[in-house]
Amino acid sequence: MRLRAILSEWYRRRFPEKPLGRRGEDAAARYLRRKGYKIVARGDRRGPGELDLVAVDGRTVVFVEVKTRADAEHGHPAEAVDRAKQRRLTRLAVTFLKRHRLLEQKARFDVVAIIWPKGRRRPASIEHIKNAFDAVGEGEFFS
Repeated sequence: MRLRAILSEWYRRRFPEKPLGRRGEDAAARYLRRKGYKIVARGDRRGPGELDLVAVDGRTVVFVEVKTRADAEHGHPAEAVDRAKQRRLTRLAVTFLKRHRLLEQKARFDVVAIIWPKGRRRPASIEHIKNAFDAVGEGEFFS
């Protein structure tokens, strides 16, 4: 039994558990790939914020916000994507589209909400909300 404890401790030190948000993004990427999406960017940090995932669904560029929570005690994870967050994501998406010369391409915003209880190896639930919100901006220019 002592050997098992030593090996378990060595494994935890050698391969520390990823933060919850990172595990959620990894799970969301796997989930979307299984659904046929092609992930083209992860953690894009150019600009004031970060795009969690950028994917392609058919001929549509999809900006995916991933929200992971240990439980729904304080509300559904998707509720964290409020109007201010939508505005920031819109700005980041436009910057991404300009940078890659994709302004003429169809685009949408999806949210992947994940509940991943502490101590579990897999999420309890993954919910993909397609077209979760429309682009928003100053004076609702993008709506």
